[in-house]
Amino acid sequence: MKVLIFYASYGGGHLSAAKSIEAYINKNYTNENITTELIDCVKYVNKTLETLTTAAYREMAKKAPWAWGRIYSDSQKGPLAHISNRSNRILAIRLLKLLREKNPDLIISTHPFGSQMCSYLKRKGKIHAKIATIMTDFAPHDQWLVESANTDYIFVANEKMKKYIENKKVTNAEIYVTGIPISSKFLKTHNRKKILESLDLVDKKLNVLFFGGGEFGLGKSRTISIFESFVKYEGDIQIIAIAGKNKAMKEQFEEIVAKYHKQNSVKVLPFTKKVPEFMTISDVVVTKPGGLTTSESLASSLPMIIINPIPGQEEENAAFLENKGIAVWIRKNSDVDDIVESLLSHPSRLKDMRKYTYQLAHKNSTQDICEILLGKPKN
Repeated sequence: MKVLIFYASYGGGHLSAAKSIEAYINKNYTNENITTELIDCVKYVNKTLETLTTAAYREMAKKAPWAWGRIYSDSQKGPLAHISNRSNRILAIRLLKLLREKNPDLIISTHPFGSQMCSYLKRKGKIHAKIATIMTDFAPHDQWLVESANTDYIFVANEKMKKYIENKKVTNAEIYVTGIPISSKFLKTHNRKKILESLDLVDKKLNVLFFGGGEFGLGKSRTISIFESFVKYEGDIQIIAIAGKNKAMKEQFEEIVAKYHKQNSVKVLPFTKKVPEFMTISDVVVTKPGGLTTSESLASSLPMIIINPIPGQEEENAAFLENKGIAVWIRKNSDVDDIVESLLSHPSRLKDMRKYTYQLAHKNSTQDICEILLGKPKN
């Protein structure tokens, strides 16, 4: 059996979800003659288009997020939606060459472009593979549903999304509430004491995990201001701040830590692969509400403090999580000091927020999706 897994390079969540699916299949279905291949579908059909649109997305998200929010909204309706649909049909013809060469039995897509192109080809009788769409956010968008009459499976993060799709009269696809695929690293148990010791931190304090870099450096000055509110808080807390690949932000974080003489209780780190371990020892996470990070936080039972959501899907994610009692959204005019004080000085509130994460967490999302599509592994 041949499985193609399509993603597109607009944000890291689509690729991470695709990689999680690929890794689970390759590890658990070794005795069942299943081969997988991971492909950036937009890059394949038009490398120049992929380069330009990815760069445009990053620049818009960084410098003009309101513009991306407008595109996100308009792409559900009106002329832009029709242009998108027509362009995907044209690009689908180029994708057909790959599909004929690979001849997959199952196509899994973690981005709407892949689903749209493959479903269009299926409607035209050009391919006959099963098609599965994995939505990688916590709110629906109609671009995911273009050509959905020819999609066999749709996987979503919550019941609200399922009901939305059902109300759109999508009847041919089987819709499952599985959550967004996450790496198996978030299911492992970790030695809390060793992790704390490696950071030169102590046990029995409230730990804040602060993601500051962000993929695009969005809201840099606002992020630094929010970080300072956490650092100057006088309660008995520890902070693990991840600046990512943003060297300038890391330096400014370190300056704030030095300003308040908090070197013993605040650790500033660059890009790290130890996020699962750090989530294990944390009591609350400060982050942008991307679909993947949100899923990882839920799987780790972490209440969220949301900062700098990109208008569009991330703002919809933020509103959804806040409505569910899992998150507090720091908005443009929010009193950050007051939010920090009210949350960190009341552990019972964080405890209640943690309880709500259990209702939405799908720790076995990757396994559940694979078993629905491929059956339980024999080995």
